[in-house]
Amino acid sequence: MKLVRTLHLLPALSLVFAGSEAWSAEPAARPAAPSTSTSRTAGGDPVTLNFINADIEGVVKAVSEITGKNFVLDPRVKGTVNIVSAKPIQKSLVYDVFLSALRLQGFAAIEERGTVMIVPEADAKLHSSPTYGPQDKSRPAGDQMRTQVFTLKYESAAQLVPILRPLIAPNNPITAYPGGNSLVITDYASNLVRIEKIIDSIDQPSGSDGVVIPLKYASALDVAQSVNRLFAETPAGASGQAAADTSQRMTIIADTRSNSLLARSDNPSRLAKLRSLVTLLDTPTSAAGNMHVVHLRNAEAVKVAETLRAIYPGNGAGGQSKSAGALPLAATAPITMAPLPSIGTGPGGSSLAAAQAQPYTPLSFSSQAQPVAAPGIIQADAATNSIIITAPDAIYNDLRAVIDKLDTRRAQVYVEALIAEVTANKAAELGVQWQYLNGAATGSDNTKAFGGTNFGGAGTNIFGIAQNPTSAGRGLNVGVVKGSITIPGVGTISDIGFLIRALAADSSNNILSTPTLLTLDNEEARIVVGQNVPFLTGSYAVSGAATTPTPFQTVMRQDVGITLRIKPQISESGSVRLQIYQEVSTVIDNTNPAGPITNKRSVESMVLVDDGQIIVIGGLIDDNYRDTVEKVPVLGDLPLLGSLFQYKSRARVKTNLMVFLRPSVLREPHSADGVTFGRYDYIIGEQDKLRPKPGGVLPDMGLPALPPLPAAAPPAANAPR
Repeated sequence: MKLVRTLHLLPALSLVFAGSEAWSAEPAARPAAPSTSTSRTAGGDPVTLNFINADIEGVVKAVSEITGKNFVLDPRVKGTVNIVSAKPIQKSLVYDVFLSALRLQGFAAIEERGTVMIVPEADAKLHSSPTYGPQDKSRPAGDQMRTQVFTLKYESAAQLVPILRPLIAPNNPITAYPGGNSLVITDYASNLVRIEKIIDSIDQPSGSDGVVIPLKYASALDVAQSVNRLFAETPAGASGQAAADTSQRMTIIADTRSNSLLARSDNPSRLAKLRSLVTLLDTPTSAAGNMHVVHLRNAEAVKVAETLRAIYPGNGAGGQSKSAGALPLAATAPITMAPLPSIGTGPGGSSLAAAQAQPYTPLSFSSQAQPVAAPGIIQADAATNSIIITAPDAIYNDLRAVIDKLDTRRAQVYVEALIAEVTANKAAELGVQWQYLNGAATGSDNTKAFGGTNFGGAGTNIFGIAQNPTSAGRGLNVGVVKGSITIPGVGTISDIGFLIRALAADSSNNILSTPTLLTLDNEEARIVVGQNVPFLTGSYAVSGAATTPTPFQTVMRQDVGITLRIKPQISESGSVRLQIYQEVSTVIDNTNPAGPITNKRSVESMVLVDDGQIIVIGGLIDDNYRDTVEKVPVLGDLPLLGSLFQYKSRARVKTNLMVFLRPSVLREPHSADGVTFGRYDYIIGEQDKLRPKPGGVLPDMGLPALPPLPAAAPPAANAPR
């Protein structure tokens, strides 16, 4: 038989067929099987497969003969196959058993255009394989290679990749598409069925989604404070102990606009307990007005109370309080509606038609103010910074919503001012002076003649120096002294006949002042660094009387130094509107009998600055030049010789004064730490520089110094009002 010859061509391979129908090994004698496994569900002659260490190529030939499929083998597909069946199986299952054997050997079968390609598993993803999306309900199982797209509804696709990666063959890919929150997986169909079940179990709505609990009577802020204390998160264990259970955490906040509670927890049972508790708390009170005490954290109770009274004026006062203490709340101009006639049969036997025949009374609006039956009182307690409110629940809830918005932490503004003044002063003097005092007698009365040149002021002219040589000014003074001479009415002076004076001066000043100031938003602040100098304003003394009273003088003291006064206002965009007054004053002369003479530089302005921006708010550039020539007429104009009859002086004073400003907005509680710590460390460094060196016999007196900075304490969480 031909069948026997085929078996001899396949060593270690035996095929046993049962049934009345004869089987032919010729492929053309049998019809080609469909490419899908679902079409092979029909039964056939039972087949018993026994392949012991059979070459994979021979097994492929046998399967091709049985199934009628065309196979193409990749050159890299090598090895042996072991298939043992104790009982006969249907021919329709032979192909599935063959695919399972290939999968164990690391090979995959790809069906394309009526041909089955057998390739290594790592290359299967590069070939065309059936692709299924979320809308495809029928997805066959088995060991065929498939590509499937999973679209997630709740979980993140990228977060599921590390979870599913170990469940997929290393050679098969899994990719997350964040744009559509989808997973693209290429793997065996049987494994994709398992992956789909896992994804369906994980992709579920989270129990930590927020819930909204509306309130009718109670204030959401008060209820939130109460339940937050009750459902406070369990603190983490100490070192070496287990941390708190995250499933017991609950976050509760109040929404004042809708008077609702927003809650979130990973434990649904805790949300259920919260709902039942809030239901018990949200009940109307029997009294017309309730007394509530609201403790403020940041705002001033007195100012907030004034604002609340302006919102609810009493007795039509238009926002003006009756007293500084309490003020009743009343509503004005209520709307009243006339009752409608009853519909139906009344005591008098009136029917519906008779009721409709009655005239209709329209709505009437009262023009006079009438108070509500339940007034309220607003009182501020400055000692505890609290507000006491007595009002119905509806009014109290409105007031409490306003208080919550007003009682917020106000931002601070740290202002750095830089005052830079650079002054350069240059001067030069050169002159020659002559004097002849010891002249010959010209008459019987011994009259003598004298003459000479005299330039400059005190300390520079020749006659002043002759009277007092020690009054000679700075610089080079060269002269000829011929003894002394007595002048009637003047006295004895030095006889200086010739004086040459030369001076060159060059001085500069560089002054930098950096006052800084920290203040609250919309609050004025001022800093003064200087002296309090007295200025004479008047005096009183009486003489010639029998009793002379004690004379006295009146003085007025003024601050002289650096003054910085600011009032910041922070806008919504973050810019700062600054009202500034900056003054720098110094005392330049204390010898004036009328009082000290001060030098003052001030600027007053209003500017708009961005947070952290440096701007110049004022400046002065002053350049003065003076050239003076004193000379004797005619003689001073002579070439060369004219310098002996001249006195020249030149001076130039240049002043550069600039005032810069930089505001910094501090919104968070610890925003000022950077500024404070930097200044603190700077002062400590300056104190260390002044520390005296150890002396031999001098004792160590100790240097006063700032203590080290303490560690910042963490802010208290869920601190009650």
